[in-house]
Amino acid sequence: MASQSGSRGRAMMVALIVWITLLGATNCQRQKQPSLQILPASSVQRKAVGHSLLLTCRPDVPDSNLISDLRWNDNRNMTILPKPAGQSSTPIYTESIGGGAALALIFESLQESMAGTYYCAASYSVTEKLNAAVAIETYVAITWKDAPTDQRPLLGADYIVRCEVTANPPASVDWLRNGDQIKSSGRYVIENRGLLIKNITEADDGMYTCRAAVMSTGELKNREINVEVQIMPEVQRLPEVMDAVEGQSFSVMCNATGKPVPEFQWIKKGTQQNAAELDRFSVNAITGQLDISNVQQQDHDSYACIARNPAGQSEAVTKLNVLIRPKIIELINITVSEDTNAVFVCKAFGRPAPEITFRRYGTVEEYSMGLQASDDRIILEQSTDEEKGETIGTLRISKLATTDDGLYDCIARNRGDVAFKVGHITVEYSPIFDHMKALPPVYTWEERPANLSCFAQAIPNATIEWRWNDRRVQDLYDQNMRIEDHGLRSDLIIYPRDRRYYTAYKCVARNKLGSAEHVMELREARRPEMVPQAKPRIVSATSITFDVMAPPVEPGLPLTAFSVQWKEQFTSDWNLAHNRTWSPDSPYIVEGLRPQTAYIFRFAARNVVGLSQWGATVEQSTPRRSEPETPRILHTPIQDEDGEGNDPIVTSPYADHFDMRWSIPVDNGEPIDLYFIKYCPGTKINGVWTEMEEHCVEREVSRVTNYEMRSLQADTYYRIALMAHNAIGFSKEAHVLMKTARGIDVVLRVDSPTLSSAAVIGIVIGAVLLLLLIIDLLCCLFGNLGITAMLCRKTKRSPSDLDDEAKLGREDEKQPLNTQPTTASAMKVNSSVEFDGRVVHSRSGDIIGKNSSV
Repeated sequence: MASQSGSRGRAMMVALIVWITLLGATNCQRQKQPSLQILPASSVQRKAVGHSLLLTCRPDVPDSNLISDLRWNDNRNMTILPKPAGQSSTPIYTESIGGGAALALIFESLQESMAGTYYCAASYSVTEKLNAAVAIETYVAITWKDAPTDQRPLLGADYIVRCEVTANPPASVDWLRNGDQIKSSGRYVIENRGLLIKNITEADDGMYTCRAAVMSTGELKNREINVEVQIMPEVQRLPEVMDAVEGQSFSVMCNATGKPVPEFQWIKKGTQQNAAELDRFSVNAITGQLDISNVQQQDHDSYACIARNPAGQSEAVTKLNVLIRPKIIELINITVSEDTNAVFVCKAFGRPAPEITFRRYGTVEEYSMGLQASDDRIILEQSTDEEKGETIGTLRISKLATTDDGLYDCIARNRGDVAFKVGHITVEYSPIFDHMKALPPVYTWEERPANLSCFAQAIPNATIEWRWNDRRVQDLYDQNMRIEDHGLRSDLIIYPRDRRYYTAYKCVARNKLGSAEHVMELREARRPEMVPQAKPRIVSATSITFDVMAPPVEPGLPLTAFSVQWKEQFTSDWNLAHNRTWSPDSPYIVEGLRPQTAYIFRFAARNVVGLSQWGATVEQSTPRRSEPETPRILHTPIQDEDGEGNDPIVTSPYADHFDMRWSIPVDNGEPIDLYFIKYCPGTKINGVWTEMEEHCVEREVSRVTNYEMRSLQADTYYRIALMAHNAIGFSKEAHVLMKTARGIDVVLRVDSPTLSSAAVIGIVIGAVLLLLLIIDLLCCLFGNLGITAMLCRKTKRSPSDLDDEAKLGREDEKQPLNTQPTTASAMKVNSSVEFDGRVVHSRSGDIIGKNSSV
């Protein structure tokens, strides 16, 4: 019972405390007074003229629904109305915000007349009047009245950098340049209108800062003014007289200095016309270039170049002299007989009157005035009429020779140009056969028709007749002889039915100046004589190269081929022999032989008639199988060996690769299975080639005769060694030095290969070991502890011993080449070989059959 009474008492105490608290809060709310708040919450608002302003009047009342007649009054206590609908600009107006809970007063642009006190008023619960006021003060912000941002004074003059400022309260002005304040002293004077600079120089170029400050408002403004000093133009002097060629274009450049860059104008002085407005004239106002297309005589006048910029103008005057290009008005071809005198006349016009000379057409050397030092038969004369602008040039040649016949250039030149015209001096002479004297006899055989052609040189052209045994062929009516005329050439066709036709024939040519004769011989062609001698020059296990001596030949009947037959020494039947034919200028090589075998060779020569008898028998044995012959590198050297053991040098057109090519060497009985290539970069030091062994590359290639070397360094020498290999072994090395082309990077570099995961792990382990070593060294230095300290107490080892150990290395073992000897069965194939001066062409097939007549 007692406990229940205590609980009930505590509950009543708590309820009493809560009731007292609520009663106190209600009393506080009843005691709050209604008011109006103006935001921003300041009794005075100070703003610059021209700025906009927003004032908000918000009721602070227990119940906003009891507010009525919320309004703003201006400094004359007149109610300010909202902005009328459709009116875009109203200097002062009110606007409800927050659903009518507040009223804003808006100034679009403050003016000095708008300064004063503004009131916000409202009624609360109809009977209670609420008021709030705010004072608006205005001031005039800093304004640049006369302060252009770009001003250009004239060099050498006094100049005021203008910067006039308006502000209320008034502003103070100072000047800065490159961040440093300018003070009135020396050449600088600060005035109300700006900064006076006396005796302006180019050094006064730059950016100036006009700084205005109002202490009372704390306003600060800067005006950056770029000052560029102007320099009056000065035109460079023009030549007093300039030549222009009639009918050609003409250009002249007018140069001037000044700042800013001046513009140009050209004036024709005689008529005071602007050249840019004249036909055929154009003026570049930026560069000052005057261009005239198709110059005419009326362009002859004085011209003034005028350069202008805002600082002033300057001019220079030149005279234009119009030249008339030379024209050759007369050059008549002449025809003169041999051993007489020739007069060759050329007339030309131009202004000034041109000079005239002559030269042989196609040559450069011109005849000089007067007697020629190289030929006293030739005289050059000239007469000039300056008033008419005409010149007559005369070339006189005495005792005319046939060599004087030909084309001649008449050359007329003056300062305007050079004119050319080609004329011809024709020298008449009696027929001659000089061009036919060196011709060989004409050959035929087996009654085949022969053609004897005759052509005589003569002016005027000669007529041709043929004679046989001093009788006219036309009068013989022999069916075995026929004459065919082809203009200046005459052909005698002979069918030699019997041996009497193999004799001499006479060609007779005549014109009005004389006649000439030429004897032509028809001979019977025969097969060549036997080959007198043949010797083996290069002998390998499978091929032999011969030196073959040619039999004597008749003029005009050359050898067309050499043939060879060969058989094994103990084979008696030549019908089973092998055959090969070569062109006369090709290497005489017999291939496909068997090693360690005795052969018999015999040779014959061929001309258009047929094959000679076999002769020049040679017995030769081939050696045993051996390593191949040395390959021949197919690159033309730029520097052959100089006799001191130096390798030839070839060049690569590329900086980073080179395509190595070689010919297939003789295999000496075993087929070539691969080629071994080694190339190393290096250089010559004191005449000794030194290789960079660590950068050498070795490669083995098979079944090809080229290898592309890649990843080379630019502008670097490489020594290349090449060997051929067969089952017997390697051939001797073929050497060459190769130089790569110059590239951007000419420093020898070695490209690092991509690191594998094992290499990365190794690097990490090495870094850890290095860190432990550093820690051990620190322990040794500061505490005489660790492995290093223990080793230092032991006997030191000799540095030379360490060096010797460092030099020791593992010898790399090279595996022997795993080659399988192969045996190729010999095949009897007849073939022919022709040499065109660059390549040997071989063709298979029977050249001489077993039934060939010998």
